[in-house]
Amino acid sequence: MSERLHKLLAAAGVGSRREMEEWIRAGRIMVNGEVATLGISVEPTDRIMIDKKPFRFKRELKSGLARPPRVLIYNKPEGEIVSRDDPEGRTTVFQQLPRIKGAKWISVGRLDINSGGLLLFTTSGELANRLMHPSYEVEREYAVRVMGVLTKANMQRLVDGVQLEDGIGKFDYIEDRGGEGSNHWYHVVLKEGHKREVRRIFQAGGFLVSRLLRVRYGNIRLPPRVKRGQLLELELPQVNALLASVGLIESPQEKAHVQRSVKREDMPARNAVPRKPGRPGGRETGKTGASRKTGSQAQPRPGRHGSEDGARPRRKPG
Repeated sequence: MSERLHKLLAAAGVGSRREMEEWIRAGRIMVNGEVATLGISVEPTDRIMIDKKPFRFKRELKSGLARPPRVLIYNKPEGEIVSRDDPEGRTTVFQQLPRIKGAKWISVGRLDINSGGLLLFTTSGELANRLMHPSYEVEREYAVRVMGVLTKANMQRLVDGVQLEDGIGKFDYIEDRGGEGSNHWYHVVLKEGHKREVRRIFQAGGFLVSRLLRVRYGNIRLPPRVKRGQLLELELPQVNALLASVGLIESPQEKAHVQRSVKREDMPARNAVPRKPGRPGGRETGKTGASRKTGSQAQPRPGRHGSEDGARPRRKPG
């Protein structure tokens, strides 16, 4: 089955779709002895050369299927930037990642230098693209500490929408998670990740964000064992569940495997404000109040964002 060259290379982990398009325009890629053109369709059996070096798609010997991509969880500390290079010499998240042969790590979205928490990296450009593209409506969940306490009317306004300089900004869900003194924690959910959107929405509502942590991306939560600056590579069942969530697993056998490996339990929410006409999926209640639950993992409390998944995290190199 033929596929667009830039999509095929991105799915193989060579780089993002945009990077592959730039390489094609620059004449760095050849197909069957000819310089590739933008939009060309190829098959994995075609002879592809990148910078005059042959490229071969790695495949499993028994199944014949493309090998599943690798996916990393990284607990980003504040102060690091999501960029491969920085002219100012600041620490980048890519400096913390393990080196791999024949592929490269692609970040799924970004977090600004003053924000921390969950970052996903994958070797699949196609997976990264689907997780970020608005049409797939992948949820992002953040734990946000603000100065002051929002009333019910304040919370409803933020899910109804506030005016930003680039349009209307709004949360799909907001939940009071408590706090002490002037600092108060909230969990918010949205499905698009525009630049500094969470901070800007709160600011438009009259509240200043003093700390922002991403705790969930799609069905992947930040486990509490993965401390700031630590990495965790997802195991195959988790990768399969992530692939299925954006439609990259199509065969009945693979879907059945994912359904067996991911258990879902939904409970009604309390003390939370959904965007009309409805809220995101099920919730689970706990000591700190209602919390979102995706897959088999439970909602974290402020200060312990995430849940155990049984895997062992590893510290960043150095």
